[in-house]
Amino acid sequence: MNIDMSNDRTSKTKKVLKKTVREKKKTSSQDTAKRDAKESVKETEKEKISNKIYEKEIRKLHVELVKLQQWVVYKGLKVCILFEGRDGAGKGGTIKALTERVSPRVFRVVALPAPTEREKSQMYLQRYVSHLPSAGEVVIFDRSWYNRAGVDRVMGFCTKEQVEHFLKMAPLVERAMVDSGIILLKYWLEVSPEEQERRLEDRIHDGRKIWKLSPMDVKSFKLWDEFTKARDEMLAASDTSWAPWYVAVSEDKMRVRLNVLKHILEQIPYKKVPQEEIRLPKRKIKNRVGDESKFKLVPDAY
Repeated sequence: MNIDMSNDRTSKTKKVLKKTVREKKKTSSQDTAKRDAKESVKETEKEKISNKIYEKEIRKLHVELVKLQQWVVYKGLKVCILFEGRDGAGKGGTIKALTERVSPRVFRVVALPAPTEREKSQMYLQRYVSHLPSAGEVVIFDRSWYNRAGVDRVMGFCTKEQVEHFLKMAPLVERAMVDSGIILLKYWLEVSPEEQERRLEDRIHDGRKIWKLSPMDVKSFKLWDEFTKARDEMLAASDTSWAPWYVAVSEDKMRVRLNVLKHILEQIPYKKVPQEEIRLPKRKIKNRVGDESKFKLVPDAY
């Protein structure tokens, strides 16, 4: 009986080749995944803005914000800016960057505490309405009426029906605000769970930041997915043509501050207000200090 050994060898060779190809593909796939991960890390590291670049760019933006401030007063504009986002996403730092070089009489920050028993008995939006801007004002809400769709919902401070009612009514109320002449800007700051955890841990161990970490932050820390669901449904229900949501990625605090400030300037048309050249008048000083013996001086401790 003759056996065709060549066909048998060919069959075995094909099997070995197929196995080798599969292993190479698997290895290649793993290598690609590792390479992509490394490139992703490099990309993140590369994207970090240096202090030198940040200080240079923030100075330019602050100059423009002063021009915007003067234009808002000159034209009697009414501007309302909402900042929402996850705990530790950088809302406070962004608001500070926005307001540190402008007048607090024009740029007014509203950060309301938990509602009192009296406020709980009112129409939900009532306590926010009194803080809306008048002519010549920019009002910045550090968290806003959207608490109802976020923390109130997730932490069980309101019913499901109350959340649904709010999500139906909020776009209508905002339409009325815009129709009354208010320029309404809404920002959601988003951060990864890893970066959020790092920042919250930093607050625990930094005596300058511990005040930022409330008992509510600790309780809500484990509810990442619940907040994600609440965010998605909130954005879907209240992202309108007259009051859209703008989402800013906040992995790099300095970058998000620059991005948000620049975006705000782009949303509000403004010009440099015409004014006369400022010159200090001449003065004559006979007594430079006065009677220093009557002063209660602060000691030079440093």
